[in-house]
Amino acid sequence: MTNAVVVGSGPNGLAAAVHLAKAGVDVQVLEAGDTIGGGTRTAELTVPGVLHDQCSAFHPMGAGSPYLKSLALEQHGLVWKWADIDCAHPIDHADAALLYSSIEATAAGLGTDGGRWLTMFHPLVEGFDDLASDLMRPILKVPHHPVRLAGFGPKALFPASVTARWWRTEKARALYGGIAAHHFHRLDRPASSAVGLMITAAGHRYGWPVAEGGSQSIAQALASALNDFGGKITTGIRVSNYRDIANADVVLLDVTPSAAVSILGDRMPSRIARSYRRFRHGPAAFKVDFAIEQGVPWTDPNCANAGTVHLGGSFDEIVAAEREVANGRMPQRPFVLLGQQYVADPSRSAGDVHPVYAYAHVPHGYAGDATAAIADQIERFAPGFRERIVAAVSTTTARLEEVEPNCVGGDVVGGSNLGTQVVLRPRLAFDPYSTGVPGAFLCSASTPPGAGVHGMCGFNAATSALRYLHRKNRRF
Repeated sequence: MTNAVVVGSGPNGLAAAVHLAKAGVDVQVLEAGDTIGGGTRTAELTVPGVLHDQCSAFHPMGAGSPYLKSLALEQHGLVWKWADIDCAHPIDHADAALLYSSIEATAAGLGTDGGRWLTMFHPLVEGFDDLASDLMRPILKVPHHPVRLAGFGPKALFPASVTARWWRTEKARALYGGIAAHHFHRLDRPASSAVGLMITAAGHRYGWPVAEGGSQSIAQALASALNDFGGKITTGIRVSNYRDIANADVVLLDVTPSAAVSILGDRMPSRIARSYRRFRHGPAAFKVDFAIEQGVPWTDPNCANAGTVHLGGSFDEIVAAEREVANGRMPQRPFVLLGQQYVADPSRSAGDVHPVYAYAHVPHGYAGDATAAIADQIERFAPGFRERIVAAVSTTTARLEEVEPNCVGGDVVGGSNLGTQVVLRPRLAFDPYSTGVPGAFLCSASTPPGAGVHGMCGFNAATSALRYLHRKNRRF
């Protein structure tokens, strides 16, 4: 029987394993850690009974993933939960801007910019599934929906700072800016609009849900599906060399390009190894998990009903902070993403003590302590926040990489989104998943379509592996 080894049990490794197993391949997943999940792990980090997501938290692209939707993961225990408000963006001395799953409700709250919000996003929401089917594949492919893609492409290529001029009010500009900051790089550079446009459209199409019981539930559901198709997972196995892998017809690596070079060694063609070594990692995340009694005392009470809260102030302030981070300097007021997953999923809390997840964008490999800067940004919009802290655990960029080796230097999006690397990752190739070693493929978030718990990097890489097996078997 044809067999495969998948190295790494993050959502992409598991998605690749399921796709291969479903096609009749005997699959073995090897995970270095004691638990599966990669960026979808959940743990009691502060107070017993209080559940904290260790990396990924909100999943608009997961709920809208063409592949994950096809797996019927609800039959394997995955339950999506939604807050009443997907995202709030508080502003100094004004009401917060609010993002709802409903595009109409969102527009209604943006005053004179409501019509402009509808004009910008309604076509993207209407065509989201068609767009996702093309944008979640390698760019050097013939699109299935060229008209939809042609409508999106010019908007996506603009810097976010240019796109923001479409709106006239600070409320709409700030709301868009906080979402665009998920680009995790400078917002005044070409193509920095793409991430914000797609995440907003995904939110209006599918909302920004959390997984009931924690993001770990996504990994567990994928593992259950893999088990149904006969695949196996072994934890506590670290693969550092190709010789560590038993003879396999195909190998899929849910690792960074530099780790792939280390594992494959001189088997990899030198030109591809050089391109992998040139792969750039981007800005980092410094994370603090808080256990908060009675929740966060927001100045605008609407923020208490939001799953996600973006703390960045005005659009111009976000642009300036992201520029500082990209240039290797820690801003005094960093952009902070705060998660209140318990609003949608009360099972995360223990009585009146709730988990609050917050991370700041910081320079790559930042060696300082951003805990105070994060707390200051929360306190800015929620005076009295510090008085409600029961416990807090900070995760430095170094510790983040230690816990999840794919987060090099604290980079949680699988590589820099600056320039052409945002779409041509890890290298320019018709098959970006091929490592150049026969039967070995890269399936991490360092491949198209990049970061997010959507499993499409794994699905695409496994599709390439199946094509390789078909060609190989046809020759014999």
